[in-house]
Amino acid sequence: MITVISLIVFITSYIIIISEKVDRTLVAGTGGVLLLLFGVFDTKKAFITYIDWNTIALLFAMMILVSIVSKTGVFEFIAIFLAQKVKGYGVSILFMISIVTALGSALLANVTTVLLLVPIMFKIIKVLNVSAFPYLIAIILSANIGGTATLIGDPPNLMIGQAVEHLTFNAFLVHLSPIAVIIFILIVVAIAATFRKRLQVSEENRLTLMSLNPKQYLKKDATLVPSLSVLGLTIFSFVLHPFLHIELTSLALGGAILLMLLTHTYHPTEEVLKEVDWATLFFFMGLFLLVGGLEEVGIIDEFARSMIYFTEGDLPRTAILILWITGLFSGVIDNIPFVAAMIPVILEFQDYGMTNLDPLWWSLALGACLGGNGTLLGASSNLVVVGLAIKEKVQIQFIDFMKIGIPVVLISLILSTLYIYFRYLLAFIPH
Repeated sequence: MITVISLIVFITSYIIIISEKVDRTLVAGTGGVLLLLFGVFDTKKAFITYIDWNTIALLFAMMILVSIVSKTGVFEFIAIFLAQKVKGYGVSILFMISIVTALGSALLANVTTVLLLVPIMFKIIKVLNVSAFPYLIAIILSANIGGTATLIGDPPNLMIGQAVEHLTFNAFLVHLSPIAVIIFILIVVAIAATFRKRLQVSEENRLTLMSLNPKQYLKKDATLVPSLSVLGLTIFSFVLHPFLHIELTSLALGGAILLMLLTHTYHPTEEVLKEVDWATLFFFMGLFLLVGGLEEVGIIDEFARSMIYFTEGDLPRTAILILWITGLFSGVIDNIPFVAAMIPVILEFQDYGMTNLDPLWWSLALGACLGGNGTLLGASSNLVVVGLAIKEKVQIQFIDFMKIGIPVVLISLILSTLYIYFRYLLAFIPH
């Protein structure tokens, strides 16, 4: 009975969220509370086991950093400077922001990257008076594809790297970055071609942009240097994360607290906290509880095990099935709990005589990261972009995104299948 309740609450909540008839934060929160009331799990387990406080705290810290830094005008400066470098042409700006997003997501984690870049993108959009939708889509897709390439780019990769000792930062770079680059180029070109009419900038707006002086937007007060210094230090610490052996969340919280201490006389703490996107944070909490309900009753774990047993231990079949099932599943729910369920299952394959599990790990990583592009609920960074867009009075409809996201995921998985097959599995196919 508990299993049925958990499944009904999950499916109903997702349908309502996708329909966008009711506020998503309220729906996710209601679903989470219903699971508590029906006894699927207790409050202790809900708050300690299923809510990913690392993700919540990382988002919270980066929201504080972005809020304070944005008051210096540095985002306007960077936006105008970059847009002028590509002469203010809409398609060129799309390529520029996509490349920066992908690189940033590979080095800083995709959630952090979108929190920094989306405010910059909105400054450019306002000056050029163009549609925000194509650029936000490009940022979401580029963040997930770029995050696929490295150990720290996307949480599933980090989880896999922590579980398998020999899968280092360099290993992820060598094995996943080639296919990530191929998919990125293909998808960004396709997005530019699809939205080329909506990317056209009027000559008047382009000339207006080119005539601006970026430096005029910088507020050269006592908060400028501390804000830029702490933000730079935090980002640098993210890059050094593999060597510092300090969690990203701890580094982000340290940066946020330090900046609040240095600027509190100009930006009171209560004012900074008011600008945190609390709705997005609580939406994540509700979402974690909804997925936690499936995990608590064993649905995710049983699904993962059934998938593995279906292949009867055949490595090529198992690798391809993991890639596709993970990719499609990650488009529906957050990929973190699914990857957490899959890791011990894959490790069990050593007991069946499989000595080389690496193809399975790469399939899991590619499916989890690339599958996040399927829907707005597929990855944490997607939801962060939606939250930032709502603050700017821009709506990204779930259905509109799915029309783009699902074909992108299918193309990505087809290319990944060919990559996995020819690079890792060909030797295991009987001839």
